[in-house]
Amino acid sequence: MDKRVYGVIGIVSIMANWNADFSGFPKTISDGTTFGSDKALKYPMKKMWESQGQKILFTKSMRFSEGKKGDVTLVPRSLKERYEQLFQVEDLKNCKDSREVLTNLFQAVDVKNFGATFAEAGNNISITGAVQIGQGFNKYEGTSAEEQQILSPFRDASGEGKADSEEAKNSTLGTKIVSNEAHYFYPFVINPSAYMGFVELGVTEGYSQEDYQNFKKAALTSATSFATNAKVGCDNEFALFVETSSDFYLPNLAEMIEFSKNEGKNVITIKCGSLLNKLSADIKSIEIYYNPHFTRLENDINGAGIFNIFTGEALQE
Repeated sequence: MDKRVYGVIGIVSIMANWNADFSGFPKTISDGTTFGSDKALKYPMKKMWESQGQKILFTKSMRFSEGKKGDVTLVPRSLKERYEQLFQVEDLKNCKDSREVLTNLFQAVDVKNFGATFAEAGNNISITGAVQIGQGFNKYEGTSAEEQQILSPFRDASGEGKADSEEAKNSTLGTKIVSNEAHYFYPFVINPSAYMGFVELGVTEGYSQEDYQNFKKAALTSATSFATNAKVGCDNEFALFVETSSDFYLPNLAEMIEFSKNEGKNVITIKCGSLLNKLSADIKSIEIYYNPHFTRLENDINGAGIFNIFTGEALQE
């Protein structure tokens, strides 16, 4: 692929928890600003690709482990075990061909996009991904965390044997923590030349237009498709794709996007037109996707294609 791509991916979270910290609350930085890590965005992308039958290396998979006393427990696979399972390798330790390992790694769509650190069984391989995603900061000022108590249908068995134990008599309580509403905007860049050295080694054909389209589809739909208990209410609401020449560079475009509300409707304001309009000679195309049912788009970019993020239908500016 002879071009770079710069852009922004927007995720809305309504009464959901897009990315929790270890306390269960939505992640924040020191000043209290809510954000989502790049891992939170990559995970539903990988689950979407996996559901489509594409190879995903860096994902949690389970196996049964039999102990010395015959007890059987469910444990996660190690990276070595996951590699062996995915590429049908009997024992990675017996593979002495690094070319084979690298070639296999590039067959995994998550590695092809995001790169990998693979230090297993004598292999020490580092691949810097063609796709780099930054941290997604929430741009809605009205965000707050909501803590819900949940009643379990089961009693707490830890109080058994204690007649006066309230825990033994009553159902346990759980907690679910969500954001009332949050709007995350992630910057990303795609640099196909990151794989130039691996192309020269003959272990991959490089990052192709097909790879980009595969990423683009996930960038537009994966959050919506990933409906776990915590993620129901999280949807793709915005995306910006700026395709440029291969030796052209742009700053973080997410910093030039604002979110607000006006008369109960979401308003996404794009303020990078003054920059992009002056650089049109190096820009091949610009596409903007959003949800017109709930959002009004204020756009100052000349000649951008505007599309419905759910249907792909072209919209009038």
